[in-house]
Amino acid sequence: MKHFTSYDFHNCHLGLLLGRAALLKDRIIDTHMEPHGITAAQFKVLIIMAQFGVDTPAELCRHLSLDSGSMTRMLDRLEQKGFLARQRSEADRRQVQLVLTVQGQQLTDQLPQIGADAMNELAGAITPEELKTLEQILKKILVAAGDSITLLRVGGGNEQ
Repeated sequence: MKHFTSYDFHNCHLGLLLGRAALLKDRIIDTHMEPHGITAAQFKVLIIMAQFGVDTPAELCRHLSLDSGSMTRMLDRLEQKGFLARQRSEADRRQVQLVLTVQGQQLTDQLPQIGADAMNELAGAITPEELKTLEQILKKILVAAGDSITLLRVGGGNEQ
């Protein structure tokens, strides 16, 4: 379904609003993670590892839409901070597996509460029903656009 034309595109604020919401979300997470010395980007790596069992740089790249160079730098910083370690895969020595350190596991145990607090701050102005509708609409858009991560991790966008 087409909603926009070149004639009325100047009235299309969807991209701007999605982008601004993502930036605000990251700023809020940055604030909540500052006492732990972690950025929003690093929070995302750790929460994906903890919640979804992702343990390779390549899979993290797919989840976060980052190139391998950016991911390497991110993992270097998390390793330097003592939150994760890299080790060679037993099954395939060419592959690197990521493991949370004791310090990393202690932090990731706190991330669901920190994330909940941050999302409550972000979504505090809307009702539970509006939040559910917003999530359904965003899932529907992402799945229809072919976003396999949304389909795999969050479910389809067709529930009503």
